[in-house]
Amino acid sequence: MPGTSTSVAEVTHVSKNGFWLLLDDEELLVPFAEFPWFRQATIEQLTTIEWPTQDHLYWPLLDVDLSVESIRRPEKFPLVSSISANTSLQGDAPQAARP
Repeated sequence: MPGTSTSVAEVTHVSKNGFWLLLDDEELLVPFAEFPWFRQATIEQLTTIEWPTQDHLYWPLLDVDLSVESIRRPEKFPLVSSISANTSLQGDAPQAARP
């Protein structure tokens, strides 16, 4: 039977470009350009984080699950979605011209 995890994930700094996440003794940058669903999050939403396994992070107030490896090497995990983005929710994204 596995023991209870004592590891804690902590957001240590937030800037306009992203936030830094401390996982034990490793600090990782989570850039908003690579992880856009965090861009409009509040501090409370960013800092309420669970680390249930060594490679799994969960932000319950945002309902976002991420692999730690996707933060370390985002180029190996391209953002792909079959749903079109709602650009009205993306504050700094250019608005598409309407016919």
